[in-house]
Amino acid sequence: MDPASDVPVEGGDPLAHNPFGALNGTGLPSFVPTRGKVAASAAKAKPSRGRVDIIRETGGRGGKTVTVVTGFIGIGLPEKERLAKAMRAACGCGGTVKEGRIEIQGDQREAIAHILSDAGFRPVFAGG
Repeated sequence: MDPASDVPVEGGDPLAHNPFGALNGTGLPSFVPTRGKVAASAAKAKPSRGRVDIIRETGGRGGKTVTVVTGFIGIGLPEKERLAKAMRAACGCGGTVKEGRIEIQGDQREAIAHILSDAGFRPVFAGG
């Protein structure tokens, strides 16, 4: 006997029980799908804190590459040190704040740009 012939494939009784029939929308927030539109809260992103330049330097460092972030306007040394610490942690390398600039060891421009964007700055790759 063929095992496939034991299974009925014609019609049958329609489903008599709706498992969602007892649910109601009481207490649930109303939701209107936006279909590709940006929600109003997302459209009001943080205001830009200004442009900062991300530069890759090798000169005067014995051939070592350093990523320098410069052009901060309106922030103090403590915030620059906090940003530098976040960059060092994300890149897994050393770095410092010198003369109002953040210097991170190695070519870390992409990771640094992401951190600066999250902090509300507008990073620009400057130089070559």
